[in-house]
Amino acid sequence: MSDTTVRPTRSGVVPWPEDVAARYVAKGYWEGRSLGSQLAETARRTPDAISLVDGDVRLTFRELLARADGAADRMRALRIRPDDRIVLQLPNRWEHVLVTVACLRLGAIPVWALPQHRHHELTGVVAHAEARAIVVPDRYRGFDHQAMAHEIVAAVPSAEHVLVAGADLRPGSVDLHALCAPAEHPDEVAAALDAAAPGGEAVATLLLSGGTTGLPKLIARTGNDLAYMMKRAAEVCGFGPDTRYLAVLPLGHGFPNTGPGVLGTLLVGGRVVIAASPAPEVAFAAIEREGVTATSAVPAIVQRWLEHRDQVPDADLSSLRLLQVGAARLPGAVAGQIGPKLGCTLQQVFGMGEGLLCLTRLDDPAEVVQHTQGRPISPDDEILVVDADGEPVPPGEPGVLLTRGPYTPRGYYRAPELNARAFVGDGWYCTGDVVRQTADGSLVVVGREKDVINRGGEKITAEEVETFAGKVDGVSQAAAVAMPDAQLGEAVCLFVVPATGRQVDLADVREVLLDAGLARFKLPERLVTIDAMPMTGVGKVDKKALRAHVSRLLDEEHAAR
Repeated sequence: MSDTTVRPTRSGVVPWPEDVAARYVAKGYWEGRSLGSQLAETARRTPDAISLVDGDVRLTFRELLARADGAADRMRALRIRPDDRIVLQLPNRWEHVLVTVACLRLGAIPVWALPQHRHHELTGVVAHAEARAIVVPDRYRGFDHQAMAHEIVAAVPSAEHVLVAGADLRPGSVDLHALCAPAEHPDEVAAALDAAAPGGEAVATLLLSGGTTGLPKLIARTGNDLAYMMKRAAEVCGFGPDTRYLAVLPLGHGFPNTGPGVLGTLLVGGRVVIAASPAPEVAFAAIEREGVTATSAVPAIVQRWLEHRDQVPDADLSSLRLLQVGAARLPGAVAGQIGPKLGCTLQQVFGMGEGLLCLTRLDDPAEVVQHTQGRPISPDDEILVVDADGEPVPPGEPGVLLTRGPYTPRGYYRAPELNARAFVGDGWYCTGDVVRQTADGSLVVVGREKDVINRGGEKITAEEVETFAGKVDGVSQAAAVAMPDAQLGEAVCLFVVPATGRQVDLADVREVLLDAGLARFKLPERLVTIDAMPMTGVGKVDKKALRAHVSRLLDEEHAAR
C-alpha cells in the first residue's frame, strides 16, 4: 500500500486558536516535546527502578525503553512510519504498555480499542483512522481476534499488518513477542529515535469516544495537551517515584491509561502493575504482593470489592492509599464504605476522552468526596452550565456542561459535520452531560442529555442498538433505553413493537446483534414487547416514558419477591 493513500493526521485535526495556544505555552502547560521523549527521559533518570509488572514479567525502566525502542525499530522495518496509526486491541497485559510506548517513541499513533469490539466496531475504527496495522491477541476468551484482524486488513485499504501476541501465528501475521525484543544496538536506535522525535504539537494518540453516532468517534490528543493533563493529574493525585499503580480497568480506555493512569505513572517514575481481571481475588492479591498504592475502578467493581472484603477480611491492603472511581455515578452510600472497609482515600473522577478531567482532592471534606465528582484539574479549564437555549443557569441549578481548556481539543478527528453540532460558540465543547456546580466549583453529574446508556462505564449508543434490532425478523419498531441495574448502574432494555402476528424473543435479538459484529456488552439484557411506541408532541419516541415503564416493571418484580 502506497503511503500516499494515507492522509497525515494534521489535515484532520482542529487546531487551538494561535493566541490560545501561545497562552498555554507561556504558562508552561505545553512543553513542545513528544510523550515518547519525556518517557525516555524518565527511564534514563531511574534506569534500574522497576517500571512494569505483569505476573512473572518484571521490567526495569532500562528494559522497558530497550524493548520499546527495539519494537519501534522493527516497526520501521515493516514500513511503519511516524504519524502512521496503529490500532491496539489487546487485553490487559504488558505488551499493551510496551507497544504504546514504542509507538510514542517512533511517533506512530496508538489507537486503543477494546477486546470486546468485534468486526463492526473495529472495521470502523481502522478505516476512520486509516490505520497501517492492527495489534491483537491470537485468541482471547474463546474469540479468534487474529482471524478477524486479517479480515479487516483485507477490507481496509490502508491496513497492511497484523501483529499478534500469542503462540498460534497464522501465515502473514507478525510475531509481537519477537517485535518487542530489546534493540540489538540500543544506543544507536535510541539516538536515532531521539533525533527524529516529533514536536509536542503532533498527535500522540487517537482516543475512542462513545456517543450518539454509533461507531466510536476519534479524538486527537497531542503530546502537549496529553502530557500536561497527565502531569497535572499526577500532581493532584500525589503520584511520584514511590507510586505503585494497579491497572485493573481495560487498557482500551483512557481512564486507566491517562487519568493519570499507566502513562502518567511512568512519566513520574512510578511502577505500573497489570492485572488481567478486576475480580477482587486477583486485585487484592496484586495489591498485597506488589505494595500497590493507587488504582482506578468503576462503581460496579467497587461494589464487588466491598462485598468480597466483608467475606474475606484478611487480605493485606495496607499499602493502598488511593482508589479512583469514575466512568459512572458512584452512590453516596457506597462511597462512604470505601475508607472504613478498604482503608484508603476515595477520589471521585469525572472525565472524558474529549479532554476535561475533574478530580476530588485528597484533602477535600468527606461531603465533597462522597457526593460530588470533583473539580477541574487546571486553572485554565473553563466551565459553562447552560439551559436548553444555551443560556447560563443560576448557580447550583442543573444544566448541560460546556467546557474548553488546555487539554480539551477543539474538534473530533475528521468529523466536520459532528463538530458543527458538538462544538459551539467560540470553541466550547458540548459534553452532553447534565451537571450542577456547587459553591466550591465541584461538579455533580445529574445525567445525560444525549441518548447514551452507561453500562458499568461502557457507553452504548441507543441508536446503534436500535438500528440492528430493527433488522430482526418480526420487529416492526425498536427503541433502546437505560434501565437501572444494581451492579452495572445501567443496562440495555429494548422495547419492541412486533409486526402483526409475530413474536420476538430476546435470544433472537441478541443472536442477530452478535452476528452483525456488535460487541457483547451492547446486547440488550431485557426485552419488552408493546403494542405501540409512546410518542412526544413533536413525533419522537418518548424515551422518558419508556424508562418509566421499565422502572415500574422492575419495582413490581421486586415487590413480588
